[in-house]
Amino acid sequence: MYPPPPNPIRPVRGVAVFALTMLAVDTLVGVAAAGVDLWMASLMDQVAADPDAVSEAQLNSADLIYSGSGWTEVAAYLITIAAFLIWQFRVRDNAEEFSPVPHRRSRRWLTLGWVVPVVSLWFPKMIIDDVWTASKPGGVPDRGFAHARRSGLIWAWWLAWLCASWISNVAARLLLTGDDAEAMARAARFDVLSIGLYAVAAALAAPVIWKITAFQEARRASWDAAPSHPVA
Repeated sequence: MYPPPPNPIRPVRGVAVFALTMLAVDTLVGVAAAGVDLWMASLMDQVAADPDAVSEAQLNSADLIYSGSGWTEVAAYLITIAAFLIWQFRVRDNAEEFSPVPHRRSRRWLTLGWVVPVVSLWFPKMIIDDVWTASKPGGVPDRGFAHARRSGLIWAWWLAWLCASWISNVAARLLLTGDDAEAMARAARFDVLSIGLYAVAAALAAPVIWKITAFQEARRASWDAAPSHPVA
């Protein structure tokens, strides 16, 4: 049985289900958007080959559909980020109760770590690494978080996320800087690639979320089942 924490452990299964549901929704929205991207790329190929092959009305309709697809992607992505952060804050709270050893990054980096340039390349992974270490059976090694064994699953998720983010940035720059049909077609195809990589990252994030949740729920169940000892 796990040793009791100093404060009550909060349940995390509900917020984990929310985060996993939004990962699935975001992936499905991405697949639909990829279909729109490929259609738009094909249309732009026609325009590049023959500017008169597509009418003005068709181009206006395509632009409306493409923009709508992009805004739907953004909305699903933002809600997914919010769901992940809610889960992350909850499991970090519990992880701090599981270990008397301070985590390597303070709580402010749970959000700032994702947006501050340069450190965003490794701070979020470091935070999840520490939550994983504090939550799993065995807990934090005597020498601290820096000496804990890293999860290959977290490594795979993080590398997929970095690749997806980089390709997404390339697609956005191509779309913003290109004003001809060929540039728009390239941007649309790069977006398809980034959507595929984000889907891989989501598929790897799901077991990370579920395993950490399972670790913490096992500890919480063990604590709840422990007999109370009245103070004399």
